[in-house]
Amino acid sequence: MSPDATLGDEQGSATLAVDLLIVGAGPVGLFGAYYAGFRGLSVALIDALPEVGGQISAMYPEKLIHDVAGFPAVRGRDLVQHLVDQAAPFSPRYLLGEQACTLSYDEDGSVLVGTDRGRSVHAQAVIITGGIGSFSPRPLPTGTEFEGRGLRYFVRELAELADQDVIIVGGGDSAFDWAQSLEPLARSVTLVHRRKAFRAHEHTVKQVLASNVEVVVDSQVTAIRGDAHADADDAHIDEVEITHVPTKEVRAIKAQAVVAALGFTADLGPLLEWGLEISERHIVVDTRMATNQPRVFAAGDITEYVGKVRLIAVGFGEVATAVNNAATVLDPNAALFPGHSTEEMT
Repeated sequence: MSPDATLGDEQGSATLAVDLLIVGAGPVGLFGAYYAGFRGLSVALIDALPEVGGQISAMYPEKLIHDVAGFPAVRGRDLVQHLVDQAAPFSPRYLLGEQACTLSYDEDGSVLVGTDRGRSVHAQAVIITGGIGSFSPRPLPTGTEFEGRGLRYFVRELAELADQDVIIVGGGDSAFDWAQSLEPLARSVTLVHRRKAFRAHEHTVKQVLASNVEVVVDSQVTAIRGDAHADADDAHIDEVEITHVPTKEVRAIKAQAVVAALGFTADLGPLLEWGLEISERHIVVDTRMATNQPRVFAAGDITEYVGKVRLIAVGFGEVATAVNNAATVLDPNAALFPGHSTEEMT
């Protein structure tokens, strides 16, 4: 899924000059790389994660996504790969495992972004497509010694849990998506939620309740038992203790894997120091996708404006808008609308 990353000097002292720097290599950023290339702009993408795809690659690469135009359903990792392939003819530069930290301006008004590796990226414009910013999973209150040894927060490969007894903790979309996806592969799936009500999409909840997944409500995981051996290859989970909160009744369930889908915390990190107008952890933009900072645009879930809808499909349109408006900043004589790709290819 990850393209070859152009990392420059291993000590992080390299200087890179491009027309457009995209901060965030999730789906919206990747489509922005294609569209920038379509407009004849050189482009680099920077992302603190070690691979492209953003939240999709990190959290639900196996999940089927149903709200991308033209795809009745597309697996997360496949969507990311299609986007990488789409941008590939324009040779974008990928700076992965690297964080954009500082924003300043050269004398000619161009943008200078400094990274945590000591790199300086000179760009004529910047588009921030950082999703929700950096994110980290909320930990399970117990059993942390089993992290990486049977306890996980994301399911990267469904096949890893085949023929296992799996406990999923949570009541949101990720918990129910993984329960639904693992039900035909695992020996058994038990979903544990601390309340009777769920935050997941109603249709998915109905499907899981009608499946062979055992759903345990008003309950919490209070202990994980097994051997959290220092050598991960020898570590294993044997059973999980579940406590029914109202009655305090305790039940032990055989399990070899626990998936804690308790959500995550998000942080805009260094972007908060860029002087951007922020509204409830989102970057305020206008109809051009421009921020309050010169030559800095934003698109995707990280943005905020009246009527904002946070969907990948919306982000694709926003980043195309941002690229086209950035192109007119780079060249005031350039047309805002470059024509359709079908015209370019014929």
